[in-house]
Amino acid sequence: MNNWGGYQTLGGQLEEGILIVTVNRPDKMNALNKTVLEELEHAFTQIKIDAAVKGVIITGSGEKAFVAGADISEFKGIDTSVAMEMAVRGQRIFEHIEKSTKPVIAAVNGFALGGGCELAMACHIRIATEMAKFGQPEVNLGLIPGYGGTQRLTQLVGRGKALELMMSGNMLDATGALQWGLVNQVVPVEKLLEESKKLLQTILSKGPKAVARVIESVEAFFDKTKNGYAEEVRLFGDCFGSTEMQEGVSAFLEKRKPKFN
Repeated sequence: MNNWGGYQTLGGQLEEGILIVTVNRPDKMNALNKTVLEELEHAFTQIKIDAAVKGVIITGSGEKAFVAGADISEFKGIDTSVAMEMAVRGQRIFEHIEKSTKPVIAAVNGFALGGGCELAMACHIRIATEMAKFGQPEVNLGLIPGYGGTQRLTQLVGRGKALELMMSGNMLDATGALQWGLVNQVVPVEKLLEESKKLLQTILSKGPKAVARVIESVEAFFDKTKNGYAEEVRLFGDCFGSTEMQEGVSAFLEKRKPKFN
């Protein structure tokens, strides 16, 4: 089992199969610097192979920010080639999260701006507090989102709203984010982790292979190298070869709760 407390910028707490990963740079509004990104990549590499981890919640330390963006101090003196390498690395790391076959919930406890909004969007589900604020304000720095934000924001809220948010640099409050479909739920701040755990526990009560295949099939819709319908057919058929499916069908017919774990 991984030592989830062994990171410099991340906190990790594993309880009953749920790993809570906390970005822990409250003095910097949990901004994403090189170390945070490296540690997120390492953490999700370990999450993939750690059988004790069934699902993940990502949140931010402190009361102000989930992740308030990239660490702009690292942008000075960077040329085009280095900037492109930075974007490739960030996209690769967030793709690890997005394509995790273990469900990942972003528990957004404050500002989720720039890279922070991109991190939240890479998670499968987003639950926000009433105080949360979202945005892709890179245009204010003469930049555009580089960690997949132009693509995921458009997927989640549609072309027009995504263009408005990115071109204006404006922030969206939690109510607006819910109306736009950027978040799944808005809850009181004191209920954030409780509600995130509650939803994740519901998901984890289902067949883990079926949940993983749901994630894979939905991701195929956005993967331009794959035919989403064909991928759904493949994964649907794959389910029928599993003991999990046999248990689910038997339990339904026998009018009892299935025992997947």
